[in-house]
Amino acid sequence: MPLIDLHELEQIELIHGYHVRFVHSDHMTIANWQIEKDAALPEHSHPHEQVVNLIRGEFELTVDGTPYHLTPGKVFVIPGGVRHAGRAITACHLIDVFHPVREDYRDKS
Repeated sequence: MPLIDLHELEQIELIHGYHVRFVHSDHMTIANWQIEKDAALPEHSHPHEQVVNLIRGEFELTVDGTPYHLTPGKVFVIPGGVRHAGRAITACHLIDVFHPVREDYRDKS
């Protein structure tokens, strides 16, 4: 298992205000996000199960039409195929884990 230094990975702005570094294993994708205050994530869905873990800041996650206020230590599991959106209330550090691997994100790493 390789040791990965996130600071050595390229950080990209995937959508406006959402800066990310990706780590991919054989079965998962881990997205390490730095999100600007007020940055919005449009509603979408994907077949991957997603685990959202807020490390720093405040984030409003809307899952299947219901808003949830995330603060540090809050974790939300989103089943594959469920529509969701988000908005950074403050600047945030958020880690998403996707299963299986997000091949669409591997192309951006």
